Amino acid sequence: MLPLGDDNPTFRRPIVTPILIGLNVLVWILFQGAGTEEALVRSTCELGAIPGELTGKATEDAIQLGPNVVCLLADQPHWYTIVTSMFLHGGWLHLIGNMWFLWIFGDNVEDSMGRLRFLVFYLLSGVAAAVTHIFTDPASVLPMVGASGAIGGVMGAYVVLYPKAPVRLLLILGILITTVRVPAVVMLGYWFLLQVVSGLPQLSAGEPGGVAFWAHVGGFLTGVALCFVFRNPALVERHRAALAALRQSQEWERVRAASPWQHGGRHIPWERRG
Repeated sequence: MLPLGDDNPTFRRPIVTPILIGLNVLVWILFQGAGTEEALVRSTCELGAIPGELTGKATEDAIQLGPNVVCLLADQPHWYTIVTSMFLHGGWLHLIGNMWFLWIFGDNVEDSMGRLRFLVFYLLSGVAAAVTHIFTDPASVLPMVGASGAIGGVMGAYVVLYPKAPVRLLLILGILITTVRVPAVVMLGYWFLLQVVSGLPQLSAGEPGGVAFWAHVGGFLTGVALCFVFRNPALVERHRAALAALRQSQEWERVRAASPWQHGGRHIPWERRG
């Protein structure tokens, strides 16, 4: 299930969202060597958030991140890594996937909060996501990287602001490939539930895994809560009115297309896609 886009108009050109995407890409190229192994593991060691280092509960003094790189844990916690880790990624697919979700959902949340508010909201969501991960795995020496927690906050805000906004999804069911439209609350609710279910084994069995699912959960819930503080009610109502008008327009087009008096008296069934 891959989101292709949403039918949710914006009233102002997004500025912060593309800047955040650009910063993530720039960090990937300049600090992580666009995925070259040595630069990737070294940046992860130096700028990633290591729970055991931050809490002082690490059971090891070092961790092997690559064939030629050993990450030594610092004696003093480097708290700035909670922020820097938000702009690092573990690979091309990790980066592209995160930026795609940010592009789809970030513009509307930015438009409903205002640019400066959205930037603060994004950073706070990312920090809360990192803290959640540290709380659930305080002795881990695996560095945490990725914008997923902050983007989880964006998705949490989106589902509060626009639960009925249509999201276009690409579904691949074996040999069947199709697109569907579902309300945002369905798609994002499913995503959130998947993070919780996937993260439960990490809590019950103490398995670290390779994905910080609880960072996603913490970011999402933080986004839901902070949305009520950072949203601009006037902008939200304008968006909702535009969405309602869009739905009415789409419904009218469906009725019009189904009418036997259209298309020269012939009924031509059609389905809107994309």
